[in-house]
Amino acid sequence: MTSAHMRFERATEKVAGRVRKMRPSAVRDLFAAATRPDIISLSGGMPDVSLLPQSAVRKAAKAAWCDQMAQALQYGGTDGRLDTRRVFADLMRDEGIRCKPENIIITSGGQQALDLIAKTFVDPGDIVITEGPTYLGALQAFSAYEPDVRCIPFDDHGMRIDLLEAELQRIGPGNPRLKFLYTIPNFQNPGGVTLIPERRKRLIELSHQYGFIVVEDDPYGRLRYDGGHVLPLKALDDSVVYLGTVSKVFAPGLRCGWIAAPSGVLAKVNLVKQGSDLCGSSFDQVLVEHYFTDTPWQRTLRRFVRTYHERRDAMLRALEAYFPPEATWTRPEGGFFIWVTLPSYVDAASMLPEALEAGVTYTPGDGFFPDGRRGRNCMRIAFCFESPDNIDEAIRRLALVIEQKLELYRAFIEAGELKEDKR
Repeated sequence: MTSAHMRFERATEKVAGRVRKMRPSAVRDLFAAATRPDIISLSGGMPDVSLLPQSAVRKAAKAAWCDQMAQALQYGGTDGRLDTRRVFADLMRDEGIRCKPENIIITSGGQQALDLIAKTFVDPGDIVITEGPTYLGALQAFSAYEPDVRCIPFDDHGMRIDLLEAELQRIGPGNPRLKFLYTIPNFQNPGGVTLIPERRKRLIELSHQYGFIVVEDDPYGRLRYDGGHVLPLKALDDSVVYLGTVSKVFAPGLRCGWIAAPSGVLAKVNLVKQGSDLCGSSFDQVLVEHYFTDTPWQRTLRRFVRTYHERRDAMLRALEAYFPPEATWTRPEGGFFIWVTLPSYVDAASMLPEALEAGVTYTPGDGFFPDGRRGRNCMRIAFCFESPDNIDEAIRRLALVIEQKLELYRAFIEAGELKEDKR
């Protein structure tokens, strides 16, 4: 072993214990494989930015560069540009949320917002409640602060509020260790389900009864393909901490999101953010301002919705046509994702190399749980990026891989080497 390698080994031994406990993102690990030309990727929730009209993006970028270059290239305030916060307040008003620009802080995408919320509120051992499964990026952000994450299952109508009530009774009202509940109520990631209005109202009631913060993450709310608009939790109760982003309705590469919250909460988040990045990208914010004020962005949004709607329908048709009857899946009204549940004896993570060999990727379900032990027979498949023809072909390939697993299991059953799983 060289002296340089020995020094590296000694340095890694000094890594904080909380970092040693962190797990890599399953989606990030799949990106390299997904870029292969022979692979059809159903793993990443990537918006199709090719749908953006070049003229609109060029106009916004030109205005940011030519008209406001001095401001766009300079430091800004930690809470972000006032004009950008006004844009975000207007976007929320369209969804039924009344919010002043002063109650908004701009973040480097929704992911930084998750990290800032956890860093502001969570001490090691504090309780955080999430849907189970939930967004793996949120679990990554939270895990650095060592919370006790409690997962509440969902059904076709969103988080099971009866199971949430049972968990809250175990925790007890006013428990100082219970910090917040994190939820994606619209077209949840990874489940695709939407929390119905009756459950939203009861969730707000429980937050007051048991004394926890509700953190509402809403990256997909404008991407609805079926049904009518459902009011955000923030519209029902101003104490809700709301997380927004332009990643799904404009461009994820700009890394521009926001937190809308009561002033007391934002003051603490602002302190934390000062030590994190001082301020976000002024150029990104100016570009976002011009896109949402100077271009027909609503027309582009309608194009997004039409395209993703078509791709969702293509995936649902393919699942019905190719997947075995032992599999079940959600039927999202919007968003990017479908959650597939396979028989309990199928391990989706160990099946992934065979799927890659067949030319398709997906995200195994265990990464959407904090312990990695649940969801092993599940997978998240995304319909947002590939064409309908590619989606059909990908589901056909994936169905063949799954069928091979089922045939192997049936062979063991017939040979008497396994007891049949009746679940």
